[in-house]
Amino acid sequence: MGPEAQAFIVFSLGMLVLMGTGMNMGLALVLTGAGMAWVLDFFDTQLLAQNLVAGVDSFPLLAVPFFILAGELMNSGGISRRIIDMAQAWVGHIRGGLGYVAIGAAVLMASMSGSALADTAALATILLPMMRQQGYPMNTSAGLIASGGIIAPIIPPSMPFVIYGVTTNTSISALFVSGIVPGLMMGAGLIFAWRWVLRGLDLPKGEPLPAKDRLRATARAFWAMLMPLIIIGGMKTGVFTPTEAAVVAAFYALAVALFIHREMKLADIYGVLVRAAKTTSIVMFLCAGAQVASYMITLADLPNVLTSWLGPLVENPRLLMAVMMIVLVLIGTALDLTPTILIFAPVMLPIAVKAGIDPVYFGLMFVLNGAIGLITPPVGTVLNVVAGVGRISMHSVIKGVNPFLFTYVLILALLVAFPQIVTAPLVWMR
Repeated sequence: MGPEAQAFIVFSLGMLVLMGTGMNMGLALVLTGAGMAWVLDFFDTQLLAQNLVAGVDSFPLLAVPFFILAGELMNSGGISRRIIDMAQAWVGHIRGGLGYVAIGAAVLMASMSGSALADTAALATILLPMMRQQGYPMNTSAGLIASGGIIAPIIPPSMPFVIYGVTTNTSISALFVSGIVPGLMMGAGLIFAWRWVLRGLDLPKGEPLPAKDRLRATARAFWAMLMPLIIIGGMKTGVFTPTEAAVVAAFYALAVALFIHREMKLADIYGVLVRAAKTTSIVMFLCAGAQVASYMITLADLPNVLTSWLGPLVENPRLLMAVMMIVLVLIGTALDLTPTILIFAPVMLPIAVKAGIDPVYFGLMFVLNGAIGLITPPVGTVLNVVAGVGRISMHSVIKGVNPFLFTYVLILALLVAFPQIVTAPLVWMR
């Protein structure tokens, strides 16, 4: 057995064993990378340290902490709540209206923060108590909110797109544009799925609000609605890059929270910064550890090894994409989205490119698969957030998410069959 095959075994078994012990994912990546270096007779502590630093020494990665900060400021400064209030003013009176409110708010909030966990926590905190009070079944309601939360990694601005773009050297701006149509399809799919679920529920209708109250709620959300227009418009016109867009988003959210909505005080900023810093440190250590593993994966020539295994499929891009998506769905049940991108994107993208698959399209499909993994047990990070916030058993949330998960799988299959849905809007960017 050659050293490359041994390195692959060390990587695979090492990750499984270390994850099974509950070790921090970033540390597990460093240790498996060191193990691969030892097998390849390339072990050097200085080289490991250099790769750790290189993993986070990236200007585009600066977008991550600023988008995280923007999400925290949105939730603390009343921006998220105003989005939900506006959606409720327009559709809250319809039978099952709070479900439609959750979907509409999820799509709008996704266009501002790019964080599935932040959006899900905000939606669950505000809407689940209201749904419980009005007699909505908690398992289905929690499943809907969890499913809406994972639209955030797809609609720009998206932190996973930033991480994927940095990891694979793919245009982040193009990735952002590629997520617009699929993200809207996810929202539309949830509407149809919720309508289907409503057939078996006896929920009351409400009284529609007067037009002036609806307009007032919309006016209160004006500054929140302006945020995605500034971000996407600024990137489209070349005023700022995606990284600079994250800084603009954070400062915009801070200014709105402090001076327009006035729901934050200067003393509150410290707590917001601490929460954002904790989340940032987790993501950045993952990036650092992944760089160590990625360097050794490249050194072991694992992408070419996998290409030789998948040789016949390279001639059939759609079949290859379908197989890769199945593999990623299985991986997504065991890994969170960020580790999945950091570990597997550098390995799979060269195979996809060799088969003639557009790298931006592949990036969108990769992130979409990983996002679906956030609501797929046993890991299901977003499911855990909803269960914790709503004080609902994990079993109930898993049961409630099934119809929406099925909808997402159908959308995934549609995008595999018709890649033009993703690639056509990219012309607008060029």
